[in-house]
Amino acid sequence: MQTAAKHLGLVALGLAAAAAAAAVGPAYAAGPAEIVIPGERLATESLTSSRDGSVYVGSIGTGQIFRARPNAATAEPFIAPKTNGIGSVFGVFADDKSNTLYACSGSPAFGPPPPAGTPPPPPSALYAFDLKSGAPKGKWNLPTAGAFCNDIAVGSDGTAYASDTQNMQVARLKPGAQSLEVWAGADGAFGPTGGVVDGIAVLGDTVLVNALRTNKIFSVPIEKDGKAGKVTEVKLDSPIAGPDGMRSFGANALLVAEGGEGGKVSKIVLNAAKTEGKHTVLKAGFPDGPVAVTVVGENVYVLEGQLSSLFAPPGSPPPPVKPYKATAVPVGKP
Repeated sequence: MQTAAKHLGLVALGLAAAAAAAAVGPAYAAGPAEIVIPGERLATESLTSSRDGSVYVGSIGTGQIFRARPNAATAEPFIAPKTNGIGSVFGVFADDKSNTLYACSGSPAFGPPPPAGTPPPPPSALYAFDLKSGAPKGKWNLPTAGAFCNDIAVGSDGTAYASDTQNMQVARLKPGAQSLEVWAGADGAFGPTGGVVDGIAVLGDTVLVNALRTNKIFSVPIEKDGKAGKVTEVKLDSPIAGPDGMRSFGANALLVAEGGEGGKVSKIVLNAAKTEGKHTVLKAGFPDGPVAVTVVGENVYVLEGQLSSLFAPPGSPPPPVKPYKATAVPVGKP
């Protein structure tokens, strides 16, 4: 009896341990130290992750999207160049709820001018693909002339918000809508042209937007009717430098890739009103230019884009060949 009771006790402990492990989530909490994106001249600009731990990376240089399956240390081609007319890929965002991978595409608003006689580029657009298969689901041009779709975030109701870098605006695509519309920034609330509206995230009923050149973060409430509330600059306890890709972290925090001052990834914990924030550097020393972040398990992956080649004057020697990679930085649970 004692042996049987002991056996039953061990079984119960085993079941409890299994239940606890299931509550924690998949086994990707540790994850690979690096995710390598194979290829040359990729100029990787953004990454995102889905609930199962897959990581998706967009390429400006080749106009394709890569995917690293859960726990994989190497990404593989997922969406081929020119799929549904897609060009250079900037922001990418995985929305598990709608099984959608969003992507911003267009021609870079920087770098050397195109050769004479080059036809004008297609309008910058927001694309949607099936998150599992990569099949095209839709394409919507940004609403303002000269737009540059840079990054995406999705609200709890399925509304997609896209940053328009060139026009210093945020556009939105409501579920089932046939077109994007200007949501915030038409009045210049994010600053004049040239401030580079870039990273975007949604925390509850608030959209957070950063401006890369002016080193600012803005808070925009989502009103009950879905319209944008008053745009407010977030007051930080210490300055940020070159904020680029940005993701929500839990209910009241942001993770930000900062391209200035040697490159770093930071966490910003916001107050309840999301108008003030405590800024903490998680890790510094990303010499190849941190451009984006995403969370998988208890890691934040930091993508280095090696974008300096896009700014090189014509005739410059090619940059050194380095592997493109996203590096894991422990961040814990929200």
